[in-house]
Formats: sequence, C-alpha cells, structure tokens
Amino acid sequence: MPKFRCLLIDDEPPALEVLRTYIATLPTLEVVGECHHALAAFEFLRQHPVDLLFLDIQMPRLLGTEFLKALPNPPRVIFTTAHRDYAVEGFELGAVDYLLKPYSLERFLRAVHKVLDLEQRQAPTPGRKESLHAADERFLYVRADRKMVKIMVDEIQYIESLKDYVKIVTTRQVITKQTITALEEMLPEEDFMRIHRSFIVAVKKIDSYSQHAVFMGKTELPVGPLYKQEIMKRLNKVGVNDATD
Repeated sequence: MPKFRCLLIDDEPPALEVLRTYIATLPTLEVVGECHHALAAFEFLRQHPVDLLFLDIQMPRLLGTEFLKALPNPPRVIFTTAHRDYAVEGFELGAVDYLLKPYSLERFLRAVHKVLDLEQRQAPTPGRKESLHAADERFLYVRADRKMVKIMVDEIQYIESLKDYVKIVTTRQVITKQTITALEEMLPEEDFMRIHRSFIVAVKKIDSYSQHAVFMGKTELPVGPLYKQEIMKRLNKVGVNDATD
C-alpha cells in the first residue's frame, strides 16, 4: 500500500512535534513537509503532491479555514486546533475530522482511520479477486504493552469490552486501553456488528446463532436485547445458520 503523503500546517512547534510522533506510529503515513503558516503551505502544495493535510486554524496571516476555502482541489483534511468554535465550519468545508487540542493518540488514530476508510471506499475495484485481496490487507494499530501492535482486520474474531479496556481476539488476544465504541468506529461496518454493549463480532466468523447468543466454534457470545432484532435480520440475510432450527 502506498504511503499517504502528509503536510503539517501549524505555527506551534510543540503541536508539530505531537503530530510527527503520532504519525511515526503508522507505516501508512509519511510527513513530506511542515509549514508554520498558510501562505507557505500554498507554495508547498504548488510544488509537491500531498494526500492529507493536518491543518491548524488560528495561525498568523490567514486562518486555516480561509486557506482551505482558497484551495481549488484540496486533499483530505484533518483540522487540529485548540478552538472548538470552528468545528461546524470545518465540517462544512469537507474536513474528514476535527481534532481538538490536546488530543490523544487514540483520537488521532480514529481520525486517520476515517481517512483510510474513505480512500478505500472510493478506490476503483478492477476485479473481484483484487478487491478481496485488498480487503484482506486491511489493518489497524492499537497500543498494547507500551508499543503499537498491528492487528489484521480480517483476522479479528470478536472484540470484548473490559470497562476502560477492550480485548481483541484473533489467533491471539490483545488488550488495549480504549472504549469499544471508539474501536467500532475504526472497523468496516459491512464486516462487523455490535451484538451486545460489550461485544463486537466479525460477521463471517459466526457459525450459527440463536435469539440469545452467537457461536464461533466453541465460543459462545451473548446477544443483547437492544441488538437482537437487527442481528436476526442481518444474519438471516447473509445465510448464517439458525442454531434453534
């Protein structure tokens, strides 16, 4: 997968340092330039291809929102700012996400995964075989054991909430400190579904189901009452066996 070329635009050196550190955790991103104000970014974009802007708003000479309005064909944009007042305008301008400083690595990763998901959804699919191969190569990074751990999306069986942590089960188990809802936003919704407030499962890993549980081999996971109707409808549609038959 080619790397996303990122341009960082911020007049505060500490903010640029945070972005560099976070971007270094993801092999899909690379920093190709840094600018301390929008006018310098204009010149940079004229001479260099860029796939993703990390754009501050309150900067000297020109606001980040004004800069974005002036671009004829802007790349993907994630706003990074200490001012929440511009959020509505930012999304109206087509920003993928709006990070409010100071933001965590988890929140940064959620924003980046939105960009990657958009690109994947809009990428051409020349053939089924190639398309399936691309799906098999999807991955995400989570922090565990003081490092960033790569998880292949196609290998995920289910995810369990453990209060402030989640357990991701593949052929191994990885425990990371974040909410199950935050992790759910990173996953392709066509391949995963919430079956309980504490469980997300990979649809194609389900062998059978009943009104109260789904089964994956010897693993049985509970179905929450609020999710039951949607689960029955979706699993019937994809042809998963009803264990009550």
